[in-house]
Amino acid sequence: MRKTVPTYELYGEKTGERPDFWLHCETIPSRSSLYHWEIGLHRHESFFQILYIASGSGDAVFGNAVNMIEPPMVITVPPALSHGFRFSRDIDGFVFTILASHLKTAPGERSRLGAWLAIPHLIRLDGGEDAAYIAATLTRLAREWETSRGNRADLLDAYLTAALTLTVRLDETSDDRDDSSQSENERRVQRFQALLQQHLRSHWPAAAYARELGLSQTHLNRITRAVAGLSAHEMISRKLVGEAKRELVFTRASVQEISFRLGFADPAYFSRFFLRQTGVTPRAWRLAERERLGA
Repeated sequence: MRKTVPTYELYGEKTGERPDFWLHCETIPSRSSLYHWEIGLHRHESFFQILYIASGSGDAVFGNAVNMIEPPMVITVPPALSHGFRFSRDIDGFVFTILASHLKTAPGERSRLGAWLAIPHLIRLDGGEDAAYIAATLTRLAREWETSRGNRADLLDAYLTAALTLTVRLDETSDDRDDSSQSENERRVQRFQALLQQHLRSHWPAAAYARELGLSQTHLNRITRAVAGLSAHEMISRKLVGEAKRELVFTRASVQEISFRLGFADPAYFSRFFLRQTGVTPRAWRLAERERLGA
């Protein structure tokens, strides 16, 4: 009989015990030592994990595949993946558990980053400035998580974004990538996304972004559809909805306050926009998501 792989929020803690966090951090020995240094196969339905292995040894198990842990190393684990670990007693490092919906790009989203986040990775930090910065930033992230100092949430977000972005870059530069026209289109989409982050609350239309990029709107749409599977307008709408969802889950602001923060002059129009994009009202979505997460 095939053994069922259990689903946990944190290993050994039942799914029904919903935690109230978007980020959790702990040392690897603190939990693995309780289980004789072996974490059995399990999965996290809503969480993305990053392990920073500073020293020690062991194996990372993804499904039926066994991978050797060679510190210093970063390991990423996407949501819903069956995984486990066997650690040596001298293992040292941190494990970060992040609510997947908090990531700026969703694992599995149709983009290079979304595809990268959707599969597990083991990345050696073999010297170099970026590798040293990743190790230092993840260590700072762990230390900051333990504090309750001012602007803590902003720093946690900044450290996480920097460390994860550099880890992706380090992994990609270690491969032989084809620097073709497809890569140029991806760079254009990245520039579009950077502009989108900057001007989202000004509600620029797709044509304004195209002008800023020196493209026609038709050309921009062709590029975004090829890379992301969405038109420029659809990407704008999805980004607005994503920011709205973050505000609804991670703040106590009213729907009206959130609509103004996102640049909507009319809260009723914001609610209609959200309903059109998601099929539910902002208030109903917030209640359902908070109940699901136990927040």
